[in-house]
Amino acid sequence: MSQKIPLLIDTDPGVDDALALLMAFHDPAHELLGLTIAAGNVGLRHTVANALKLCEVAGVSVPVYAGCPVPLVHEAEDAAYVHGLDGFGDTDYAPAASTAADEHAALAIIRLSKAHAGRLLLVTLGPLTNLALALRLDPDLPTRIGRLVIMGGAVTGQGNTSIPAEFNIAFDPEAADVVFRAFPAFDLIDWEAVLRHGFLHTEFEAWLARGDHRARFYDGISRKTRAWSEGKRGSHWHSADALAMVAALVPAGIVRDERRHARIETEGRHSRGATIVDWAQRMGLPANARIVMDYDQAAFEARIRACLGA
Repeated sequence: MSQKIPLLIDTDPGVDDALALLMAFHDPAHELLGLTIAAGNVGLRHTVANALKLCEVAGVSVPVYAGCPVPLVHEAEDAAYVHGLDGFGDTDYAPAASTAADEHAALAIIRLSKAHAGRLLLVTLGPLTNLALALRLDPDLPTRIGRLVIMGGAVTGQGNTSIPAEFNIAFDPEAADVVFRAFPAFDLIDWEAVLRHGFLHTEFEAWLARGDHRARFYDGISRKTRAWSEGKRGSHWHSADALAMVAALVPAGIVRDERRHARIETEGRHSRGATIVDWAQRMGLPANARIVMDYDQAAFEARIRACLGA
């Protein structure tokens, strides 16, 4: 049996997903089993194409499984205004030569959880639609997942999509509710943690300039998003999915965390999609979320430079 940790990534590429995937591709301690793809940052046709292209650019051969094209219940707006209409900065890249596997993403999650029961590291970087569907098909799924890491939420209500909600959760709150209720324990990297772990645009541009072909590709697909971010948020660049990925791959770098019970608000005129954290433990329910508050910044940045060849 391989001593590497089996890794499955559920994602909706997406510029920040791309940086996280490059980080995972570069990690020697994990065996990447595949990518399960959802709609989110842009539509499923584009997120699948982007996953295939990134694998090609990085020289990585793993199966890509197309999943849910829409949220479980309600329609949702994508984030093309941030990532570009195609999710990769509208660079008109040549499509990858490979194609997606025939198996649905939710079925792939179930199958791989059985093949690697108790050891599988599942990292979700987008809306939780695929995982929620897998849970509805197989309610015993959580017993076979070794560790679940979720990028999503805004744990004190300072969202990036609405006042209280973060994009991944807000895109499909019903799916997130299914997942949060089903798993007795998961790691949560929320939007507010992301804002505490930015790095200067000028530094990131220097890393891209020193990097290899991966950096050149990432420079192109992220240029539009970085310009939007600099105009919107100032001098620091933030990569939500990269922070989640480094916390997943190297948990020893987690400096501070809080363990609390967390749920998702699926109704409410102003609060739909909010991540509700029982900070004062009023509900009397066991903590299901390990909320990552702080990560070793130098180690985070070192992983980013390495995956860009810088």
